Amino acid sequence: MAGEFQAIYDRSISDPNGFWGEVAEDVVWTKRWDRVLNHDTPPFTRWFDGGELNTCYNALDRHVDEGNGERTALIYDSPVTGVVDRFTYRELRDRVATFAGALAKRGVGKGDRVIIYMPMVPEAVIAMLATVRLGAIHSVVFGGFAAHELAVRIDDATPKVIVSASCGIEGQRVIAYKPLLDGAIEQAKHKPDACILLPRPVLGEREPEMARVEGRDVLWADATCGVEPAECVPVGAMDPAYILYTSGTTGRPKGVVRPTGSHIVALRWSIKNVYGIKPGDVFWTASDVGWVVGHSYIVYAPLIGGATTVLYEGKPVGTPDAGAFWRVISQHKVKAMFTAPTALRAIKKEDSQAKLLAQYDISAFEAQYLAGERCDPDTLKWAQETLKVPVIDNWWQTETGWPIAANCRGIELLPFKPGSPTHPCPGWQVDILTAEGHPVTKPGEIGAIAIKLPMAPGALSTLWGSDERFVESYMSEFPGYYQTGDAGIRDEDGYIHVMARTDDVINVAGHRLSTGGMEEVLSGHPDVAECAVVGVADDLKGQVPLGFLLLKDGVNKTHAQVIAEVVQRVRDQIGPVAAFKQATVVNRLPKTRSGKILRATMQKIADGEPFNMPATIDDPAILDEIREALRPMGYAKAE
Repeated sequence: MAGEFQAIYDRSISDPNGFWGEVAEDVVWTKRWDRVLNHDTPPFTRWFDGGELNTCYNALDRHVDEGNGERTALIYDSPVTGVVDRFTYRELRDRVATFAGALAKRGVGKGDRVIIYMPMVPEAVIAMLATVRLGAIHSVVFGGFAAHELAVRIDDATPKVIVSASCGIEGQRVIAYKPLLDGAIEQAKHKPDACILLPRPVLGEREPEMARVEGRDVLWADATCGVEPAECVPVGAMDPAYILYTSGTTGRPKGVVRPTGSHIVALRWSIKNVYGIKPGDVFWTASDVGWVVGHSYIVYAPLIGGATTVLYEGKPVGTPDAGAFWRVISQHKVKAMFTAPTALRAIKKEDSQAKLLAQYDISAFEAQYLAGERCDPDTLKWAQETLKVPVIDNWWQTETGWPIAANCRGIELLPFKPGSPTHPCPGWQVDILTAEGHPVTKPGEIGAIAIKLPMAPGALSTLWGSDERFVESYMSEFPGYYQTGDAGIRDEDGYIHVMARTDDVINVAGHRLSTGGMEEVLSGHPDVAECAVVGVADDLKGQVPLGFLLLKDGVNKTHAQVIAEVVQRVRDQIGPVAAFKQATVVNRLPKTRSGKILRATMQKIADGEPFNMPATIDDPAILDEIREALRPMGYAKAE
């Protein structure tokens, strides 16, 4: 593969000091670094060692100081409350500086932690930026997380202040946050000095009451009244900007630490080169600030890059209909957006002919980006044909902070391959490894996807409070590599194909098979809207695949007919070796609030194994539905 992209990629690997040193010149530093890359004590990596800077300055003040203060920084669009609001860079800078002053008045300073437990409102973004303005460290916990999950994060991060709100809105449901917050603080051993609380009067009678604890709780308006705006506090390049806890953990959670300097460098480079977004462009990430996608591409990357970011409080369907995304793109002249494939599947299920799209002018729209889960080719094809723009899959993780593999539209758009996020991005050296840790010998051979150290700038530096756990969790299985936990292949063109989590590669009678490959076949059936495949225990073969099918509206066939057809499809397209012989039709699939299907939990239900209720599950009642669907098949026997 020759061309501009390949040349840039090759230089990033062969000369990381020169490459990232040049990129970092585009960032504002209060003190220049001593070394671009310090990898003297692997597996720990120090980027821009000795440098000092401030995240908030690079995201807001810089643009004001450079004469772009009247450019729109943030568009808040909330179909669940009927509110649309806009903030210029100057307005957002001033709001952030004031709230930073409120935090400082309550003792928050450099290195202190602030937990943010908020819905998708501008104040969530303001609280994040205000925290880093002070050189403090934020930890955003997804709004509505159960009290216990919040409590363990409070005990791990030991925040001085918690910022929260009266409630969040999930579709038509109002979720009261204050009782969850109070329950978490009661459970936690660590007690914050203060809680700053945002009422939501726009909800009227639907807003839950907030009982305040004397001496601890203060309303947002009271906290910010009359305070002195705070200036930016420089921090070291390796000082944490934030802690973000990975979902689904048991015991002590894993707090991913994002180092300030390389975070800013990587995001400023990626918003332009991966996503093709320039200053003044409107970029929309339809996610939540509680997830890494929200941190990187709702808040930090667009603002660091001088673009306009959209903060959306709504759903792909139901707020009010399956045309919600197209309305936002049209109304705000969105140039590119970013969402999870599950959102497009939900839209496709309700409006497969995209009739609602015809109501909107999306002529400013140039690209649709996908991440968070593997995109099945059927959804990819539907999106390409519907939107008539490049639909670009990319692959990354909470730990990496930005894409490991993507089709870098800002550099050179490479040929598309369904099911592949294309090529590793500059800075990421990706290998496919055997179980023994050796690179595979031929294209197309499945193995563990691992990243050769040092990882690119922007990746986690450690886990909060536990260097040992960082090494054990990510660096111990394959020395010299970061283990992604994903399995896949590299094809003859160097493209990466992420097939499944490594624990989703099942062993059927000695054959290693990808459940993701089977899902690809199932999702290609014209009657299947969404699907999942898990490996279940089998006395003879060790494991066999089991499919879960969610059908499109208006299917006239019987469930037995559809199941027979998908079984035959797998036999035809993968072969008898897959041993795919059983599936069940369900009304819903259990998912996290970010849209990821909870396959591991489904597998445990099928095998009758005990499991912990996933902290991020959207609706726990779906697990009972899965259990009932499996019982006639002889699964889910244990309670």
